[in-house]
Amino acid sequence: MAHLLSTPAPTSMSPKVVNYAVLDISAEVGQDTFDKYGLIPGNAILAEDKHQPLFTELAAKKDVVYVAGGATQNSIRVAQWMIQEPGKTAYMGCIGDDEFGKKLIDACKKDGVDCKYMIDKTTPTGACAVTIMNKERSLTTNLHAANNYKASHLQANMDTLKNAKIVYSAGFFITVSPESIEIASQETLKTGAVYCLNLSAPFIVQVPPFRAVLEKTLPCCDYLFGNETEARAYAEAVGWDTEDVEFIATRLSLVPMAGSKPYRKVVITQGADPTIVAIRGQVTKYPVIALPKEKLVDTNGAGDAFVGGFLAALAKGKDIEACCKAGSYSASVVIQHSGCTYPAKPDYTI
Repeated sequence: MAHLLSTPAPTSMSPKVVNYAVLDISAEVGQDTFDKYGLIPGNAILAEDKHQPLFTELAAKKDVVYVAGGATQNSIRVAQWMIQEPGKTAYMGCIGDDEFGKKLIDACKKDGVDCKYMIDKTTPTGACAVTIMNKERSLTTNLHAANNYKASHLQANMDTLKNAKIVYSAGFFITVSPESIEIASQETLKTGAVYCLNLSAPFIVQVPPFRAVLEKTLPCCDYLFGNETEARAYAEAVGWDTEDVEFIATRLSLVPMAGSKPYRKVVITQGADPTIVAIRGQVTKYPVIALPKEKLVDTNGAGDAFVGGFLAALAKGKDIEACCKAGSYSASVVIQHSGCTYPAKPDYTI
């Protein structure tokens, strides 16, 4: 779970997160690998027994790259990078007491994120096999320790949550600690913080128990993120006979809010096509930065980076248009690098 901390200026906010923390093991592969493991470009799945050899195969490749990963950890790292002010972000997740865990701690500290990891001494740190083919990626994740996060850790760090002005979680975390999502989202009703959630993957909305948590959380959700594939998967799962992304975003924006929260903003990215934002049933489209194909290196993390840039601008009190512009910029930078990585400083002022 990521958190953006408050700043002295009353109109400025900063994000915080609780979510699963994994180490990305990233490498280019061929169609044979996709066929062997039943992988789909642009998809994200939890690893089964048949996928276990994939991690060893990737680690043996000469071009393998290790990056601090996990969807939410990516987003909060990018948000911190875009803000360029120390101490504005915090992150909670669970890691193992091993070398991969140490790499994650070092990476987060280097990026300026206040990482508050729960340490599981009996389980390895989670890992994600990032298989890249023709500049498209498929994610296969061994959650390991990341799957063992406990709400008790969040409760022990409630001061961090209570001080947050923006709280963000990827939908993936629904599979790990629904109790933590409920605690965090309900706390925002008390503190007035902004709560953000991401659909994250088709299986999150397709599996009934996971979708039930999502729908229970929606009334607390100020910003709901997703992409067009996830939006359509949700519509199919709940019986909306449509693939019209604008219509789906509109309906999601009209789900009643809890307490005195304002209308939800539904933000659906569509790759190179304009980003759809639905508020109170009204849709606005915002263009993204178009890049020539030769500049694309790796689309892994593009959606996470968009959210990171968006949250950074939101933390600065910017409007939806400025948030989408910042998200588009950060995504355009990340896809020109391998993994969710970026240069030392952004060439962008929020």
